[in-house]
Amino acid sequence: MSFVIGLTGPTGAGKSTVTAVAESLGFKVVDCDRFARIAVEKGSDGLADIVQVFGGEMLNPDGTLNRAALAKAAFATPENTELLNKTLLPHIVKLINAEINQPRVLLDAPTLFESGADSLCDEIVVVLCDKKTRKKRIMERDGIDEAAADLRIKAGKPDEFYVEKSHNIVYNDCELSVFNLKIQKLLNKLLEENENV
Repeated sequence: MSFVIGLTGPTGAGKSTVTAVAESLGFKVVDCDRFARIAVEKGSDGLADIVQVFGGEMLNPDGTLNRAALAKAAFATPENTELLNKTLLPHIVKLINAEINQPRVLLDAPTLFESGADSLCDEIVVVLCDKKTRKKRIMERDGIDEAAADLRIKAGKPDEFYVEKSHNIVYNDCELSVFNLKIQKLLNKLLEENENV
């Protein structure tokens, strides 16, 4: 039986730091973003559904996903972002289910609640961070300008959305070494509590 922790939070909050600490504690990290890419590979059911919902211009001439076109369409309005989630998430959850096969699993899932993947988790950890820092990280990570980073932040959920849904909230508002210790303590506490159940 696996002990599954769901990790979520807005883009740029610092979830990758948490996954590194989890790996050092023996967790198998399941990267849901990777499955999001697999779910829209050329010829996949996920890609066919995207084209059906958003139109043929979502495809490159070689039949692969035109990521820029999809990002533009999906992040244009909150309704479109919701539509993308509804279309793609069932395909991603199917792939995730096949991966939960270790004693300790950390599910790194930006859309954990929206996908319903929170139902696969024993505990949920949310990472939050101020918008200014997040914007800087997103620009560096994705090689995009400020306007594009703002668009991604706007397309996401507000902090309150996460706070309402989890009691394990970690604020990434300190030095990296301090944040690492914070995460280590929390994960160890959750492991101990699980062993006592």
